[in-house]
Amino acid sequence: MKQVRRIPTWLQRVLFYLSILGPGLITASADNDAPGIATYSMAGSTYGYRFLWLIVVITIGELIVQEMAARMGAVTGKGTADLIRERFGVRVTTFAMFCLLLGNLGTTIAQFAGVAAGTELLGISRYITVPLAALLVGFLVLRGSYERVEKVLLFLCLAALSYVITAFAVRPPWGEVLRQALTPTFSSDTGYILAVLATIGTTITPWGIIYMQASVADKGVDMERYRYTRLDVTFGAAWGNVVSAFIVICTAATLFVHGIAVETAEQAAMALAPLAGERARYLFTTGLLGASLLAASVLPLSTAYAICEAFGWERGLDRRSQEAPFFYGLYIGIIVLSVIVVLIPGIPLFPIMWLSQSLNAILLPVLLVLVLKLVNNRRVMGEWVNRRWQNILAWTLTGLISLVTVVLFVSPFLN
Repeated sequence: MKQVRRIPTWLQRVLFYLSILGPGLITASADNDAPGIATYSMAGSTYGYRFLWLIVVITIGELIVQEMAARMGAVTGKGTADLIRERFGVRVTTFAMFCLLLGNLGTTIAQFAGVAAGTELLGISRYITVPLAALLVGFLVLRGSYERVEKVLLFLCLAALSYVITAFAVRPPWGEVLRQALTPTFSSDTGYILAVLATIGTTITPWGIIYMQASVADKGVDMERYRYTRLDVTFGAAWGNVVSAFIVICTAATLFVHGIAVETAEQAAMALAPLAGERARYLFTTGLLGASLLAASVLPLSTAYAICEAFGWERGLDRRSQEAPFFYGLYIGIIVLSVIVVLIPGIPLFPIMWLSQSLNAILLPVLLVLVLKLVNNRRVMGEWVNRRWQNILAWTLTGLISLVTVVLFVSPFLN
């Protein structure tokens, strides 16, 4: 009789941890989407290593915020928008959903701008690829085939690891990298402030909060199994921001030192030249397309779900269009409007991508304040309300984002 070979314990643990990865990993991968890569490339190529301290700070911030959203989903079994309507009424809900729609529309436009930038780098017109990408995303989601393709898109997102490899290949001054990661720097220059907001807004996103809570609630995660979800959130935040930091390091070491500030996809792809040589554009485009299509699939759908949930409208892909007209109308409308904007002749693609993330950060405190009030409400959360240290960190983050936004609007008058 043949003896069955047992799987080693360490491998069993690895497979177990991989099996529980879900919303946290998807949200983290989508953080390094087209606007994310554009933002970090712009920051590294323009300001060198000066933004590394900010990535350290927002890694902690993202972990706190996403964990709150996941915990609310596990405790209440409801989405963020549903809780906001129940606790704050129609007026506050309308304002919050308007901010969410505005931020998500900007980010969806940025995803299709990423498709356009990546394919034009290969010599293919955006007027062909962007409509095709929109049709592909719509077909996959509306036909319920998205989950089959999700793993392929996540695999394509691994192209972002090339920044990690390139960073080690070019041997940046690691002492200076560490010093900048631990030393906060700031400037009242408008461009610098916009870059700070873009870096925050591409990492801690309104849609990420909504998506995380909805995913946990839909999975039926309870507090007995919540520790696995918390592990997923922690790994996702850490993983996504390690890659983000290496995009900054890589572009600083390859472009900033030569005085090249990224404004186009071609310039951004140059950062991978030490690793891929002439094939850098193909490697860059692979990562850009994978992350863009992943986020473009999730974003419009989560937006439509959240807004319909907030106002009690019928929603869900299991409904027919006649049963849920607002749901399908919102979903299709966001995609169509995004495509139209990206196809405007002469519109600058890279500035669209990172400026959309600045808008995200400006709108973020609205949702953060509401989430913090919900997660500290014992009627909603019972014994699972925030601890004091969580509140201190979360309110400090909210205050800092608001302060930077105020400085952005005041600095032109001061200067």
